[in-house]
Amino acid sequence: MAGEPLIVIDSTSPVPPFEQLRAQLARQIQDHTLAVGTRLPTIRRLAADLGLAANTVGRAYRELEEAGLIETRGAAGSFVSAAGEKGRERARHAAAEYAAVIASVGIDTNEAIRIVQAALTNGTAPSPSS
Repeated sequence: MAGEPLIVIDSTSPVPPFEQLRAQLARQIQDHTLAVGTRLPTIRRLAADLGLAANTVGRAYRELEEAGLIETRGAAGSFVSAAGEKGRERARHAAAEYAAVIASVGIDTNEAIRIVQAALTNGTAPSPSS
């Protein structure tokens, strides 16, 4: 089937199978390999295809849904959500606002990047002297 996710589960990996599945689907959604609106295989079918328990696939799908990357429409199944793209757009908008603030207060690009890196890493911005 076109648009079918290509997933490889490494049984020797220390990463749990549900997390391998969740991470691979999330990456495919974020890089648009799986387009918005793509219908995902049913939990049972994907579990059978990958040799996993249905609960394992169900957990991965639940976590993707909680992250807004997929949505379940009852009996119609699970689909790639547009919410992930909306989140990316919000981030671009926030970055543009941040760039405007940085320019207006005269902070140089390198310091602005350090502030963002610190905020992403531990939620705090470095002092101007760092």
